[in-house]
Amino acid sequence: MDTLFDQSALTALAERLVKAARAAGADACDAVAMRSVSQSVEVRDGAVEESQRSEGNDMGLRVLVGKRQAVVSTNDMATDGIQALAERAVAMAKVAPEDPYAGLADESQLAKSWPDLDLVDKNLPDTAALEKMARVAEEAGRAVKGVSKSGGASASAGIGGMVLIASNGFSGSYLGSRHGVSMQAIAGEGTGMETDYDYTSALHASDLEAPETIGRRAGERAVARLNPRKVSTRKVPVVYDPRVAGTLIGHLAGAINGASIARKTSFLREKLGEQLFASGINIIDDPHRPRGLRSHPFDGEGVAGIRMKLIDDGVLKTWLLDCATARELKMTTTGHASRGASSTPSPAPTNLHMEPGAKSPKELIADIKDGFYITDLIGMGVNGVTGDYSRGAAGFWIENGEKTYAVSEVTIAGHLLEMFKSLTPGNDLEFRYGTNAPTIRIEGLTIAGV
Repeated sequence: MDTLFDQSALTALAERLVKAARAAGADACDAVAMRSVSQSVEVRDGAVEESQRSEGNDMGLRVLVGKRQAVVSTNDMATDGIQALAERAVAMAKVAPEDPYAGLADESQLAKSWPDLDLVDKNLPDTAALEKMARVAEEAGRAVKGVSKSGGASASAGIGGMVLIASNGFSGSYLGSRHGVSMQAIAGEGTGMETDYDYTSALHASDLEAPETIGRRAGERAVARLNPRKVSTRKVPVVYDPRVAGTLIGHLAGAINGASIARKTSFLREKLGEQLFASGINIIDDPHRPRGLRSHPFDGEGVAGIRMKLIDDGVLKTWLLDCATARELKMTTTGHASRGASSTPSPAPTNLHMEPGAKSPKELIADIKDGFYITDLIGMGVNGVTGDYSRGAAGFWIENGEKTYAVSEVTIAGHLLEMFKSLTPGNDLEFRYGTNAPTIRIEGLTIAGV
């Protein structure tokens, strides 16, 4: 690993690219160099179905000539093509249309130092260890009564490195590892089969849930979905399981993305500073959460990010901004630039979560005489311009405060503004994903059934 992720070598490569671009006529530029390696093993019915190892290299250069910019990228990390790559980028920029908001970050905004976020687990498992984890997960899932077959189990591990060098003086790099275990179980027979899954993902292997827990939970979920019923169209309280509750936070993040605000394509574009949620609701974005799945010491433009409340006591406090959208909106970047080797920076959230409420999941549904508990969402029927919300869903019907029979093939519909206002979070927040939320109850969504 130390040889593959020689940060000094990647840094030297990016520095040479920036120097070459300036020599070719760029007024300003930045370069990213990325390298990754991963391995995974998938088993099905007790046999290894696939075992693979992959390595990736990417290098990107963004140049600015006046207010014109261009981006070029390559996966050839050899040094002999650097001059040609820089010259091509500058030539492209000279004929690109002007962008009045393009430019690098202000030197005063750049990260000068950053905390140790504990992003790297240096003890990556070998293929044999990955195979064992996948087998354990599958065996646990298949052992659940009612599970008829396995949809496969997998285990993976990898590590990636990134370097950013810019002509404004920024120089930074970081590494991050990733581990994962997943299992899919199938219950029932013939046309009555149902399937479900579970997975765990973490930067450090020690933070993963046990493979047997993942397998068992996948099996139990699949069995619980057997013999689903249809329900008639009605308007009822809806409760989101934590594994799907985060999608609601994701819709908020999309609507407050600076690019959507600048294009006037967000239903929240006039809502900054307004009360969107009930008092007491807080939604946090934190790029510096130790071992966070989306943690990083600086953003894609070298800007120092901070932990910030997007929603504070129910009030919308900020947009998610990179430098370009901030300039267009006459604001200051929030350090949310995301960057690939082949693209210009654009705003994106980091580790998002909704703070937990006071009620347990059981208490959230205790007074619901007729309602719907959602465990799966299907499709992307959310209109970011209008806020209209419509998605396919499956889960369990709630009767007299208890989850009862499985329900599938229904559509839930509402409007995100009304959903946000009536939202109540549970007390069961766990940090399992990039976007996390506890169990969430929303009043009065329309269930379109038979």
